[in-house]
Amino acid sequence: MRVLIAGSGAREHALAWAFASNSGDGASSAVFCAPGNAGTAAIAVNIPVDPENSQEVLRAVRELRIGLVIVGPEGPLAAGLIDALEAAGVPAFGPPRKAAALECSKSFARSFSERWGVPCACTERFSRTDDLRRFLDEGRGKRVVLKKSGLAAGKGVLESDDPAELLSFGEAVLESDELLAEEFLVGRELSVFALCDRSDYLVLPACADHKKAYPGDLGPNTGGMGAVCPVPYADDATMARIESEIIAPTFRGMEAEGLGYRGVLFFGVMLTGEGPKLLEYNVRFGDPETQSLLPLLETGIGDLLGGVARGALCSLRPRFSAKAACGVVIAAPGYPGAYPKGIPVDLAGTEDDSLLFHASTSRRGDGSLVTGGGRCFTAVGLGGDWTAARREAYALAEKPRFEGAWFRRDIGASIFGG
Repeated sequence: MRVLIAGSGAREHALAWAFASNSGDGASSAVFCAPGNAGTAAIAVNIPVDPENSQEVLRAVRELRIGLVIVGPEGPLAAGLIDALEAAGVPAFGPPRKAAALECSKSFARSFSERWGVPCACTERFSRTDDLRRFLDEGRGKRVVLKKSGLAAGKGVLESDDPAELLSFGEAVLESDELLAEEFLVGRELSVFALCDRSDYLVLPACADHKKAYPGDLGPNTGGMGAVCPVPYADDATMARIESEIIAPTFRGMEAEGLGYRGVLFFGVMLTGEGPKLLEYNVRFGDPETQSLLPLLETGIGDLLGGVARGALCSLRPRFSAKAACGVVIAAPGYPGAYPKGIPVDLAGTEDDSLLFHASTSRRGDGSLVTGGGRCFTAVGLGGDWTAARREAYALAEKPRFEGAWFRRDIGASIFGG
């Protein structure tokens, strides 16, 4: 199997690692990444291709004789990469542009979930500042969640009860996009992934991530500062209810509306006192959840994702380890605000077989490693229970050394109660 993975983040490094470790079908895979990073370069072949440029990708697919394309981030999906690949007859894992609107437009996603009876937060939509100001004045002191409708790399959200802060955020969004205001839901959050091949779907083990920058789940939203899998409160009864009330209606709706979904759909779910409610959809594997989920997969990933691309999901029964996984994101100074790039990194002491996933790192001409983004690495630990996995993750997180490196030291604490 010759596989091309589109993207350059830690999620894509984890996908490349999974293919290199256990592609399935009793055969190894030739793995290519577009454009990849310094981590993927050690286990795959990086090619200088922009994944949002469909023609560049198609040219590479033909030249490299690629048999399966896996699209990691949301940008290429929004740009219609899957549509171009399918038109050219190339097997691909990911939804077409029309279905990608479930993430690319929160306004569309909320309208869709309301049409199909998926329980979610009460929502108001705004395109004018005057209407937003009136809404905030009427609910003064009430905690509200404001969301940018379009793509925002996981950071276009503000939770606050400060009318001035909410108005400032909303005004900035309304300069170029639609704004959603949602009721603030209280409960425990889950990241649930379901594979779909247009006909059938398969729910994967639930994860839980930490979106806030600071310990205690405080501070601004980020793309995610760490994740754990499995999750103690995602028991069989809870997952059955999520499936019946949120997942199944969503896929019924997509089939009825002709969205042609093939790939993985993320359900951000809040377990409230009234039952599970949908927070958002993402049309790809989450980051950092993927880095904790894939090391637990015992089935060959090529069998699993290739089966989705071939429309053969109904025949698959993936196996997952009984171990626990904990992932800790190591970030650049200043993240999630402005941050420097090109910071030299020392990885001395990290073994080749450690689960240290790179994000947008690169090597200079002299071979030295430098950072390239706000979230630079995800250190993943595995263990017989969460305590052991957490210990391994934090021991690994201490090893990458670069100026200003930081990470949250309480990943999983609020989930496991310690």
